[in-house]
Amino acid sequence: MKIITLAAALALSSFSLPAAAQGSPFTSNPAEVQAGRYALDPAHGKISWSVSHMGFSTYVGQFHDLAATLVLDPKNPAASRLEATINLKAPGTFSQGLDGHLQTADFFDTANHPTARFAATRITLVDAKTARIEGTLTLRGVTKPVTMTARFNQAGVSPVNRKYTIGFDGEAVIKRSEFGVNYGLPFVGDEVTLKLEAEFIAQPAG
Repeated sequence: MKIITLAAALALSSFSLPAAAQGSPFTSNPAEVQAGRYALDPAHGKISWSVSHMGFSTYVGQFHDLAATLVLDPKNPAASRLEATINLKAPGTFSQGLDGHLQTADFFDTANHPTARFAATRITLVDAKTARIEGTLTLRGVTKPVTMTARFNQAGVSPVNRKYTIGFDGEAVIKRSEFGVNYGLPFVGDEVTLKLEAEFIAQPAG
């Protein structure tokens, strides 16, 4: 009976230990993130876009077919690199008719420009967990500077795929008219808000 009581006491005491004492598989401290090359997890990378629809509502869609690479140096963020490609044939409006219209020359002209591309040119820390990412966005064959704000969420080995993963979210605002997308102006908004969610998986060195 004493042995059973002792075992139960030990089990209960283990649950009362602080999380730090037990150790956590994740970190929210950017300085502890592993440096190296990462690739976007295609199942967990999304860009939600929103635009005013004549002032009556805010229309929202989501690009879900993305590819991106990240070379991360936590000790020298300015040396990090980011490139992303977005499939414009999957604008994610949940309306077959609108998806089709967005692919025409009125908007993305995917027959001639099926993808958009972003390449970071400068990464600057705003605070410990936030970075200002300046870069260029190429859309419909037009390249313009774009700045986004990115926030670090956490890093660690994912319990799902057992791979080292880092997560970010971010936001940027662009003017579609700067890329030659003028259809519906000024009734449909010029400013488009982009909200990004991304999980990057560490890649083998080499």
